Amino acid sequence: MGVRNVVKVMNFHSLLRVDSARKKAAMYFDTEKELYRFMHKILYNKNIILDKKSIRPNESAPVLNVYIGNDLGFCGDFNFSINKQVRLDKNDYKIIIGRKIHSYDDDGKVILFLTKEEFFSSFKKVEDVIYDAIIGRKYREINVVYNHYHNVNNLEFTKKKLFPIEYNPENYNDTYDEDFAMETEITSMLNNLTALYICYELKISEMNSYAAENVVRQQLTNQSLKKIDEIEEEKAKVARKEKKQKDFQKIIENYRK
Repeated sequence: MGVRNVVKVMNFHSLLRVDSARKKAAMYFDTEKELYRFMHKILYNKNIILDKKSIRPNESAPVLNVYIGNDLGFCGDFNFSINKQVRLDKNDYKIIIGRKIHSYDDDGKVILFLTKEEFFSSFKKVEDVIYDAIIGRKYREINVVYNHYHNVNNLEFTKKKLFPIEYNPENYNDTYDEDFAMETEITSMLNNLTALYICYELKISEMNSYAAENVVRQQLTNQSLKKIDEIEEEKAKVARKEKKQKDFQKIIENYRK
C-alpha cells in the first residue's frame, strides 16, 4: 500500500472518530462544571470548615501529576508538550497514560504507567493510587496534564489542578452556610467524594484529550494529503516536460533523416 493510501485511510478513520469524540467532549463540558460546583459547595460549607472537617492537603508532601498522551500515529506534536512537561516535573510523582509519553523514572517517581487501552481496562489501578493518595494525605497537590479541546480551532495544552479544589465562589450565586444532616463519618465521606471526583475528572480529561487528538490527526492528514498531491503534481509536470523533450527530439531526428 502506497504512502498516499495509508494517509487516506488514517484521514478517513479520523473523520469517523472526530465528530463522535467532539460531541462526547462537548457533552461533558457542563457536567464537569456542575461536578466542580457540587464539590466546591460541600468542601467549603461554613459548618464543615468550622468543625475542622474539611480536607486539608499536607503542605510538606510532594506533588502528583497525571499525564495523558496518545498512542496512535500522526500526533508527534500532540505529545511533545506533554513529554516536555514530564521532564520539567522531575521532582514530582507521576502517573503516565500513553505509550508515547516517555517515562523518565527519576528515583522511582513514576508510580504507574499505562497505555490508553489499559487506562480503561485497568482503571482500578488509577483509582487505587488516587484513593490511597487522598486518604493518606500523600500529596499536597494533584494535577492532570493533557491537551484540552475547546473547539476545532482551539486546542490548548493544559495543566489542571484537581486537588486541592481551590476556593472560587465568584462564578456562582451559591450560599455556603447550609447545615447538613449527616449519618456517616464526615471525614471518610469527604475523602471518598474527593477521590471519586478526581477519578471522574481524569476520565473526562482523557475523553477531552481524545477529541483534541482526533482533531489534530485530521488536520495533519489533510495537510499531508495536500502535500502528497503537490509532490505528485510536480512529478507529473516533470514527466510531461521530459516527454515533450523526448517527442521534440524524435521530431528533430526524423527531420534530419
